[in-house]
Amino acid sequence: MKKVLLLIISFLYFSHVVAQTKEEADDAYADGDYERAAAVYEQLLEEEGVSPVLYFNLGNAYYRLGDIAHAILNYERAQLLSPSDGDIRFNLQMARQKTIDKIEPESEMFFVTWMRSLVNMASADGWAYTSLVSLAIAVVLALVWLFASRLWLRKLGFFLGVLMLVCFILANVFALQQKRYLTERTGAVIMPSAVNVKSTPAQNGTDLFILHSGTRVDITDDSMTDWLEIRLPDGKQGWVESKEIEVI
Repeated sequence: MKKVLLLIISFLYFSHVVAQTKEEADDAYADGDYERAAAVYEQLLEEEGVSPVLYFNLGNAYYRLGDIAHAILNYERAQLLSPSDGDIRFNLQMARQKTIDKIEPESEMFFVTWMRSLVNMASADGWAYTSLVSLAIAVVLALVWLFASRLWLRKLGFFLGVLMLVCFILANVFALQQKRYLTERTGAVIMPSAVNVKSTPAQNGTDLFILHSGTRVDITDDSMTDWLEIRLPDGKQGWVESKEIEVI
């Protein structure tokens, strides 16, 4: 019994300390001490694990400090965890407007864009919850179809049940897709003020083009030591040193 009480007291104390630390960071941000706020948010992320709220707040602190690359990096991480959050999306767009490189993405079929937007309407957990709710409703409708005395109720139960079953399947597919985004991270952000993108993974490689701080890229090859092959939204590719980018 004493051990249980000790665990409860320790948990309550720890929760209080974390809350105080989060409050301290928020107060520092409100007071304009953005360096202190960023440091505390970083500490919280290291100690407590990933959180879209902490990443978002950290991005805001870096944005106020004028460190656009770290602001974009943390907004991107927040959006990865909470893809449907409008505030994260808005602040990320605001930060991107302050970058030097303005890259027009390659055109794609409308249904690809539409499908990506649909998948990003919820996180992996959100889609998993949707799938469970859809399955529960489908079971209820199946019972209506099997045992209802009126024909119209049985028809309604059948068609709506099929619809809920389709929703269940799609929600699971979307949840797996969001989980893949989290576990197989290929997005990255250029951190230095300027980076020469090489034709080969070597210092003596030909300079193809220059990228600047805050530009988002996708990693296409990480098999070389200290070098990564990257791809831009417009299709350009090249090699940069791994120390020059941060994975989202």
